[in-house]
This record gives sequence, structure tokens and C-alpha cells, in this order.
Amino acid sequence: MKKVSMLIAIIGLSTSVLLSCKNETSGKKELSENQHKDQKGPHRDGDHKGPPPGDRKGPPHDGERKGPPGGSPEQTKTIEEIGGYNIGDVATDFNLKNVDGAMVSLASIDNAKGYIVTFTCNECPFSKLYEDRLIAINDTYAPQGYPVIAINPNSPENEKEGYEAMQQRSKEKGFTFPYLVDEGQNIYPQYGAVRTPHVFLLDSERKVQYIGTIDDNAKSPEDVKVKYLEDAIKALEAGTTPEPNFTKAIGCPIKASRA
Repeated sequence: MKKVSMLIAIIGLSTSVLLSCKNETSGKKELSENQHKDQKGPHRDGDHKGPPPGDRKGPPHDGERKGPPGGSPEQTKTIEEIGGYNIGDVATDFNLKNVDGAMVSLASIDNAKGYIVTFTCNECPFSKLYEDRLIAINDTYAPQGYPVIAINPNSPENEKEGYEAMQQRSKEKGFTFPYLVDEGQNIYPQYGAVRTPHVFLLDSERKVQYIGTIDDNAKSPEDVKVKYLEDAIKALEAGTTPEPNFTKAIGCPIKASRA
């Protein structure tokens, strides 16, 4: 009997151990499955969260890229690309209103051996840098027969470039040369002016002999090494051809009317 009782006890204990192990294994398996479900990881492409394409931040497209107004101050197009006067072309005369109300043409200037036709304006920093130099050039060369004739080509839609503003600027600076308004903006495209300032030196027959900048240092007159315009005038006086006869204009792009 004792052996039978002991055998029954052993069988019962074994059965209990087996059931316990089975339940433990099942519990671990369930826990493992739950942990796998809750585990964080990369989302699938369809579930990826991020800024919508339309809100994505980054550099703007080239057409929207921001930069200094007008970009580089140096003229970028060639004379041929601009389509204005070339060296040797005869410039058409004009008849434009001066800041004193008088009409001025090239033909109206007596005893001229040449003309320093300069497209400039009120507000461009480069134009302002050259105002005193233009006054000095006119004071030196107008008595020799080479007067400065300044023309503002910018659209009068900008009040700071309009006729009254031109009158005020001329008075403030004491311009000793005509300062004409290009009404209708018809003259500067004929010449091929693209910057302010932009100089066209004509001879007595109105043939274009030099096109470009006044000298080689807009910012500092004290550091100028080459006076292109004055050298060209001296060449005409000597009966020779200016060399160089073309330089790239340095200044602000001319502002055309929106109409």
C-alpha cells in the first residue's frame, strides 16, 4: 500500500510540474507577442509623418532666389546683345526738357567739338558717387568744347526719380550741366544705355567714339588709376582713336516703366 501511495504521489507531483511549466511557457509566449506589438520602430512609407510637400522649408527656386537688388553692378550684356549704338555709329539728336524748363538738344549746344552724353539718376549709389566727378569733368572739358549732357532714363513712376526730384537734386549738388528727363524713355534704348551712370562720348559729327564707365574706381576717386572717359577725350583732341573705346558700365540697372 505504501508503494502504491508513493507512486500516486509521484505521478501527481509530476503532473503538477508539467502543468506549471506549460502555463509559464504560454505566459512568456504571450508576453513576447505583446512586447513585439508594442515595440517602436520606423513607420512604413505610407505611415511616415513629416511636413507636407507644400510646407517643406529649404532654399527657394532659382526664380525666387533673393539677392542684392539688380545683382552685380557690372554690365553683363555686350553692345551687340543690347542693340544700341556701336562705336562709329552716328547718334540721333534729341530734344529733352532740362531741369530749368528749357528744351535741350545736341544741336542747341554751340561750339561743341564733342558731347559727353551721360545717363544717370537721382538715387543710384553709383550715380551719386560720380556726381562730383561729372561736375569736375564738365568744368574742365566744357570750355574745351566737350560738355556733359546728363539724362535721367529712369521711369518717373518713382517719385524719387521724377522731374521735381531731378530739379531738387540738381539744385542740391550744383550741377553745372544740363540734367534732362527722358520722357517716354525713348532715348536710352537708342543709345543702348543699361546702367546708371553710362557714358557715351560723341565727336563733333555725333559719331560714338567711346562707351562705358567714367573711370576704374567708382567708390574712391582718390584711388582711380585709369580715367577712361578723360583719356578718350584727350585722344579725340589729339586726333587719334580712343583706346580702349569700350568698357563695361558699372552702376544700377535702368528702371523701365511698368506700362
